[in-house]
Amino acid sequence: MNPEKIERNFKNYFPSPFSLAILLSLLTFLLALLFMEDEPGQNKIIALSNYWYEGLWDKGAGGLYFAFQMMLILVLGHTLALSKPFNTLIQKLLLFCTNRVNAVVVLSSSTILLGYLNWGLALIFGALFARKIGEYFQHKEKSINYALLGACGYLGLLVWHGGFSGSAPTKVMEADYLKAIGFESLSIPIETTLFSPLNIFVCILLLLLIPLVMGFISKRNAGQIPQLSTREKEETNSSTILRLGLAEKFEFKSWISKSLGVLILLVALQQAITYEGKSSMGFIQPNYINFCMLGLALIFHQNLNSFLKAIDDAIGGASGILIQFPLYFGILGILKGSGLIFMFTEFIITFASADSLPFFTFISAGIVNFFVPSGGGQWAIQGPIIIESAQQLNADLPKTVMAMAYGDELTNMLQPFWALPLLAVTKLKAYQILPFTFILFCIATLIFMSGLLLF
Repeated sequence: MNPEKIERNFKNYFPSPFSLAILLSLLTFLLALLFMEDEPGQNKIIALSNYWYEGLWDKGAGGLYFAFQMMLILVLGHTLALSKPFNTLIQKLLLFCTNRVNAVVVLSSSTILLGYLNWGLALIFGALFARKIGEYFQHKEKSINYALLGACGYLGLLVWHGGFSGSAPTKVMEADYLKAIGFESLSIPIETTLFSPLNIFVCILLLLLIPLVMGFISKRNAGQIPQLSTREKEETNSSTILRLGLAEKFEFKSWISKSLGVLILLVALQQAITYEGKSSMGFIQPNYINFCMLGLALIFHQNLNSFLKAIDDAIGGASGILIQFPLYFGILGILKGSGLIFMFTEFIITFASADSLPFFTFISAGIVNFFVPSGGGQWAIQGPIIIESAQQLNADLPKTVMAMAYGDELTNMLQPFWALPLLAVTKLKAYQILPFTFILFCIATLIFMSGLLLF
């Protein structure tokens, strides 16, 4: 595959992320209009318009609650990545980026590892690290393919659903959630999903093979010297602080932010210790992850002023995603209200058996994610269908859940929705990284399918 040729094609034919969201909305509306069943006295266009509008507010699919939850993961991950300890980590890792091959391998490996911990942190860390590598090579007047760096910085979104912030495996650990969707006696502990031999095999293979392939591409593709603008952030010096009022000085007291952060982490520890559930790690849920990241961010930043400045930067980087959430939840509303997603999923399942259900789930999840790039929102709709199908066919339920997770994260490499913060940090365009994320898509497809066939 020739990355330059693929880039030209993406540039000519692939719309911007926001334009893509609009086009997908129109396509979904037309498909639903075509396949939705007729009901007496119903105007399809009006009905679909209502489904689109109500999609944003639908509590069952997450709606604004889920959007806010995901934005917090992204913003707090970004804030944490901007802290001094992570900046120090990046500076230390830069010491190993002596040439373009090493730089790509180090960036890929570190981003994948963080992706298993938290997708929001990995996304911003990968973006900042890619930017720093570009600035480093610019300073050294060395050539490197900067777009390839951007794609490697996006790798956290290729592995996240098989990690601790994955929506499907963490959601099915909740007994209350399974009871709420009609599966009262069901239990799917984390040991059978995230810590299963299948997921461990897939995670290790991704961690080993992808950096090697990206390093090989970097070796064959010299690129050029990056042309990036660099600016140092203004630091608030001691003389400025002395001129502040008593209330203003409150934000510059280091002990205040760090004490609050420690208190938050102590509460988080207490929640973990006192957690009662069928899974020993069932407390690891999105709200708990956000709570811990808030505590860590307060500790890692010098003071409240530094923390709040990082929050401002993080919110700016997340604005592109925020404005697209209504469009994608509108799509989700149409898919659910019209029954289109049920038709599609049931069509796939019609051809499935107990052994092949995970494979077909993997395919369907990848396709649905392109229209609804939200693992949690997608699981809210597909999850009950997947569980019911697995039980009817007597299929391996934990494996089927992970198959959905793999399909969802795989097509993130083709759907640039979650790449928007990375694009804002690196100043790259979506069409520049997509040739390389397309290659990642092909490699990961083989890895995921190998895992599903072998286990």
